[in-house]
Amino acid sequence: MKPVDNSARSWAPRAGLVGAGWVLAVAATAGAVLSVRFGDRPGTLLLTVAALALLAAALHGTLLRPRLTADGTGLLVRTLSGTRRFGWHEVRLTLSTVRRFGREVTVLEVEPLDLQSPDLVVLGWTELGADPRDVHEELLALRPA
Repeated sequence: MKPVDNSARSWAPRAGLVGAGWVLAVAATAGAVLSVRFGDRPGTLLLTVAALALLAAALHGTLLRPRLTADGTGLLVRTLSGTRRFGWHEVRLTLSTVRRFGREVTVLEVEPLDLQSPDLVVLGWTELGADPRDVHEELLALRPA
């Protein structure tokens, strides 16, 4: 019998954040329907675009759960193009801090070392549901020496 690996960890967008996205998508859709009824064309356009954007974000947060899973053998990353499995020796994990909208944002970069698969995955706080620095530390602790 194979021993159970209890060291597996996973990260996903916070359920409350995804739930808020769904609630706001429904509210924006209701607002768009009401604005059609009252003949407010600019309002209809604005609320329809907002509803579609919120719907896409909420759907993304719901379907791609968990975004990142790690255990002693490697990483599992879920993206829109599918689920990718990487052994620890196949990826480079780096933290990048960039300045966006006047504040510093830290992201975790999962970079495949295989040149045939140059898909860089960038995960921030919203995708991980946790600070990328903390996730990076946990991943380094899980990674075999």
